[in-house]
Amino acid sequence: FSDTGTKPPESGVFGFMINISALLAAITMYIRYLLTEKQNETSHFVRSSCNMFTLCIGLMGCTGMGIVATFQELAVPSVHDIGALVAFGSGVVYITLQSIISYKSCPRWNTYFVCHIRMAISVISCIAFIPMIVFASKISMTKIDWTPGEKDYTYHFMSAICEWTVAFGFIFFFLTFIRDFQGFSLRISTEIHED
Repeated sequence: FSDTGTKPPESGVFGFMINISALLAAITMYIRYLLTEKQNETSHFVRSSCNMFTLCIGLMGCTGMGIVATFQELAVPSVHDIGALVAFGSGVVYITLQSIISYKSCPRWNTYFVCHIRMAISVISCIAFIPMIVFASKISMTKIDWTPGEKDYTYHFMSAICEWTVAFGFIFFFLTFIRDFQGFSLRISTEIHED
């Protein structure tokens, strides 16, 4: 995943796009948080503290994405890897918690079909996350331009497949929010208080 943005000018584009993605993800997570809070006022299906905790985990993942974007894989590998671990780890926890919240809101605010889709994406992402970490930890060198048959190539290849699986899992999971967000409007209050 990070190999796509290790050399200039690609590294600049990669970093910029990851930061934009992190910002959009944070906005989406916040809107999801507000929507759940509003739905919860009438249904009481989840504790407000649990909803806030889920948001914080999600925002932690977005911060990890920012670290990945800022510290390129070849420039500062240890910081980059920590950022990736935070991004992917927090992301997997976030979508799993959101899946659980979705089930708790059924059938009033979600269909069971959507809940099953969300949970399936969460399970696939969790399953892919574990070998991603295992394979990545077995790679003994940080480099780009891998060739088949080279030392650690198989570990790198398998880790990359798992990484892309988790990344696309996040994208598909966020797409399941479209229906929820269609019935949601955001009003910003601009009250002026006079003393």
